[in-house]
Amino acid sequence: MMYIWLAIVILLTIVELMTIHLTTIWFVTSALVSLILSFFVDNFAIQFLVFIILGIILFITTRPILLKLLAKYRHKKNVKYLLGMRGQVISPISKKQLGEVKVDGKVWIAEADKKIPLDTYVTVVEIKEDKIKVEKDN
Repeated sequence: MMYIWLAIVILLTIVELMTIHLTTIWFVTSALVSLILSFFVDNFAIQFLVFIILGIILFITTRPILLKLLAKYRHKKNVKYLLGMRGQVISPISKKQLGEVKVDGKVWIAEADKKIPLDTYVTVVEIKEDKIKVEKDN
């Protein structure tokens, strides 16, 4: 059973590194606990139950706290370098609806004063807390 839990830990770690959305990190932790438990308890059902219950408890109790901490860190980052940079709209933007723009290889939530369709090139004109304001390139 030890190898199964080790494979699960590795797989979930790879998934977390690829997504970076903090969804599988808690199950990585619970899989590590189940891996350690497998040295003492041979019953896979008990190991799996610990994995599921502990993963859900960690997800529910610690994710909101960690997201708040990460949000504070993100706001402190210097994003002024984005001003004047060009990007491409990957989700349409309208005056009443936010969209997404890929700038400098990263996806940003964006707003605009006018409707901007998909795949249009834009320029960043303002930084607003956690989103950018863009204008359509001429």
